[in-house]
Formats: sequence, C-alpha cells, structure tokens
Amino acid sequence: MCLAVPMRIEISLILTPEAREGDYVLIHTGFAISVLDEQEARETLALFAELEEASRELDRAEGREP
Repeated sequence: MCLAVPMRIEISLILTPEAREGDYVLIHTGFAISVLDEQEARETLALFAELEEASRELDRAEGREP
C-alpha cells in the first residue's frame, strides 16, 4: 500500500507545474503528485494525527509504551 502525505512544497514540482510556493501538495516517492486546497490538507493532517494518537493509546493499553 502506498501513502501520500500532504506537505508544503519543498520537493520536485515537475509533475505539478501549477503548484506555487506555500501550496499544499500530496507527496509520493519524492514528487508532488497533486495540489490540495488548505482545508483538505488540514483535514487530512488532522486524521493522521488522530491515527497516531489512537496507535499510541493502543500501545499503552497493551503495555507497549514508547
């Protein structure tokens, strides 16, 4: 399974020439593959944060605290 993560631009834009400095884009294998609006990017990042917290809670419940 592949995972693309929203980020602010700091990578190759060869596949997304419409992207501008400060835009959010999806990154996959070092390339921006699409441009996101800020709200969509923030919602996706919030979901990743929720998944991380749920994983930590599960680890604590199972006695595997980091």
